[in-house]
Amino acid sequence: MVFSSLLFLLLFLPAVLALYYVSPWRIKNLILFLSSLVFYAWGEPVYIVIMLLSTITDYGFGLLLSRPKLTTVQHKWIVVSSMVINLGLLSYFKYADFLIQNVNELLGTHIPLTDLPLPIGISFYTFQSMSYIIDVYRGTAKAQRNWIDFGTFVALFPQLVAGPIVQYNTIAEQLRTRSMDIPMFAEGVRRFIIGLAKKVLLANNIGLLWNTISSSNLESMPALTAWIGIVAFAFQIYFDFSGYSDMAVGLGLMFGFRFNENFNKPYISQSITDFWRRWHISLSSWNRDYVYVPLGGNRRGLGIQVRNILIVWLLTGIWHGASWNFLLWGLYFWVILIFEKWWGLKLLSRLPGWGEAACYQGLLCA
Repeated sequence: MVFSSLLFLLLFLPAVLALYYVSPWRIKNLILFLSSLVFYAWGEPVYIVIMLLSTITDYGFGLLLSRPKLTTVQHKWIVVSSMVINLGLLSYFKYADFLIQNVNELLGTHIPLTDLPLPIGISFYTFQSMSYIIDVYRGTAKAQRNWIDFGTFVALFPQLVAGPIVQYNTIAEQLRTRSMDIPMFAEGVRRFIIGLAKKVLLANNIGLLWNTISSSNLESMPALTAWIGIVAFAFQIYFDFSGYSDMAVGLGLMFGFRFNENFNKPYISQSITDFWRRWHISLSSWNRDYVYVPLGGNRRGLGIQVRNILIVWLLTGIWHGASWNFLLWGLYFWVILIFEKWWGLKLLSRLPGWGEAACYQGLLCA
């Protein structure tokens, strides 16, 4: 589905760009919003209703939060209502069958699965929409009164399929006014081509190698072949994901938006802590700003900090997929990061040349 969306994008993009640049400023966001709906509807026409429901709901909640006569308690209930609706929709489509399967296995019941396909980009636009409500509640962003501008933020097709996750407070001003010039457009084209090459030339071909090896007989597989398969998978997932992120950043530049980077050479990291500061940066930033810090971060003692990191990584695991494997994956990284935070980085710092580089990266400084 993602690859077919990419093919449609390549055919769809020139017409949208041409229409966008010849149109007056006052309707540019309208063109982007309608184009995003067409792009989304082409992949899943029925589920466009889910996106519009999320958009309309949070637009209304944002306006309610901007009313000065409401009490603090009422503001909190508005935020809670938004979270329930957004996470309820996400949970139903992404986790309902996982929950039903576990209930059936635990209780011996035979509840039928929903077998619903996952709406494209629902994890990304749900998190973006929630960031808006939280930012308005905190006072770090003003409520958006133009429904088209808000709809453009939620549905923006350049990063709808695979991120990066765009926080509202990083793009609010750009929705209202943004500069567009030839150098910026050219940089956008360059980034888009790099991302497309990563996806089509590298990720897809390395993926063929990984598929061949992973489908072989594991019992008779030579160790060297297994290691080649592991490396192939590592590079496939990187070039695939970072390729889409590069394309999204490039498309944003073509339309006058500056999205934050989502990858920063993660495979040259010196530790797992460093790795997660470089890999899927927008997800790590979202979890830090909207989960870890509100829970107390590291301000309320060691025990609370360890708990907060655990919550973040369990949520990170289940965000990637609805299975126990992903929950265990999150728990696995929690254990490693806790070890690194209090002991591992200090041990690594004794290696020749490591401490200086780590201090420069903000990992560990004497």
